[in-house]
Amino acid sequence: MEPEQVIALYRDHATSEQFHSEFKTDLDLERLTSGKFATNALVMALGTFAYNILRAIGQMELLGQFAPIRHPAKRRIRTVIQELIYLAARLISTGRRFILRFSRHCPVFAAFQEVYGQLVPAG
Repeated sequence: MEPEQVIALYRDHATSEQFHSEFKTDLDLERLTSGKFATNALVMALGTFAYNILRAIGQMELLGQFAPIRHPAKRRIRTVIQELIYLAARLISTGRRFILRFSRHCPVFAAFQEVYGQLVPAG
């Protein structure tokens, strides 16, 4: 290969390392749970599924109307978890439905509602 091609391929090395680091640390998958390959393969597959869902939710929130003003870089998985998953809410059972009741002053409720509206069709 030409030196320019090698440099171009190596340029995305740091991005790959960042995704690998997020997968391990933010999803708490630094140590695999079992000594069995099949169990570890299942844990990694489920971790990959969760990672991809959180990444998609982060992109929806980042591009949404109610997205907080931040650095234009891509959103880390840890930030998505802290802002949209760790929300305090009360689970209310009424009739045959469950309702999440958020605080009246929840600062990120508008962003949560926008992402939820994109993921779950009204009905």
